[in-house]
Amino acid sequence: MPRTPLPIYVLLALGAVALAVYPLFGDVFYVRLVAKVMVLAIFAMSLDLLVGYAGLVSFGHAAFFGVGAYATAALIAKAGIADMAIILPVVLVAAAVAALVIGWFSIRTSGIYFIMITLAFAQMLYFFFHDLPFWWGADGVNLPRRGLPRLAFGDTVILDLSDRTVFYYVALACLVLAFALLTIILRSPFGRVIVGIRVNENRVRALGYNVQNYKLVAFVIAGTLAGFAGFLEASRTAFVAPAHLSWHESGLVLVIVLLGGMGTLYGPILGAFVLVMLEDWVSGITEFWLLVMGLFVILVVLFLPNGIAGLVSTLAQRLRPPKPDVGKPVEREVEAADV
Repeated sequence: MPRTPLPIYVLLALGAVALAVYPLFGDVFYVRLVAKVMVLAIFAMSLDLLVGYAGLVSFGHAAFFGVGAYATAALIAKAGIADMAIILPVVLVAAAVAALVIGWFSIRTSGIYFIMITLAFAQMLYFFFHDLPFWWGADGVNLPRRGLPRLAFGDTVILDLSDRTVFYYVALACLVLAFALLTIILRSPFGRVIVGIRVNENRVRALGYNVQNYKLVAFVIAGTLAGFAGFLEASRTAFVAPAHLSWHESGLVLVIVLLGGMGTLYGPILGAFVLVMLEDWVSGITEFWLLVMGLFVILVVLFLPNGIAGLVSTLAQRLRPPKPDVGKPVEREVEAADV
C-alpha cells in the first residue's frame, strides 16, 4: 500500500483542528450540517475498505448502516434503554452478524455477481424493515430526544448525544478514531494481504493465504463500521426509516467514495464534505441543482480519475522538497576515472 505523503497528514490534522473550533463561531445550521457530513464520512470510509482496498464493489452497504440504526431505535423505543454502554455493543454485534451472514454468501461470487448479490441482500433487509409493523413500517419512527443514547457513571452524565454540541464533538472524535483504526489495520500484515488480493488474487492464493477468509474478515470489519455510522445517524436525527437501507443510500455512499478517491481513506472524507456542501450551496441557487450535481460528478470522473484525493495528493507531492540527487557525483567520478 503506498504511503500517504506527509503533507496530507498535516492538512488532515489542520482540518481536524478547524472542525474542532468551528462550533465556537459557526452558524448553528452549518454546525449540524458538518455533523451530518462526519457521520457520512465514517460510513464512506467503511465502504472504501471494501472497494478501494479489498477490491469488493458492494452495492448493498447501506444494509449494515440501516441495521445499526434500527438496532439503536429498537433498544431506545421498544426496550427503553438509553445507556450507551449497552446500546453500542448491541449495535456493533448486530451489524457484525449481519455482515458475517451476508459476507459468507457474497464472497463466493465476484465481479458483477458480487455487486448484485450484495444489492439483493440489502433489498431483502429493506423490505424486512419496510413491511413489518413491528419495525414501524414504511413511516419509520421518531425517537424521543430525551431517550437518545447517553453515557453515565452513576448519576453523573459523561456524554449525552441529545446535546447537539456534544454529538458534534463525539462525531468528530469517532471520525478521527475510525481513520486511525483503518490506517493501522491497512498497514498491518492483514491489510497488506487484502490489498494483495485486490491486485492479484491468484498470486496471493498461491502464496498459501486463505483468500476467502481474508475477504470475509474485511467484509465484517466494513459492515461493523457501517453499523456504527448507523448508530450515530440515528442519534443525530432521532429518526429511523427503511430509507436508511435503500439502494439509493448505497449508491450515494459509493458515489462519495468514487468522487473522493478510492483506496485513500481521506478521499471519502473529502468526497463527503465536497458533495454535501456543494449540494447545499447549489440547491440554494437553482431548482435544477440535481442537474448541476450530476454534471459535477461527471467532470470529476472524466478529469480526475483518482478523485479529489488524487488532485490533493498531486498538489501535496509538489510541496515536498526535492530529494538530493546523490547519483550524479558518483557518475562524474567514474567518468573522470575512465578518462
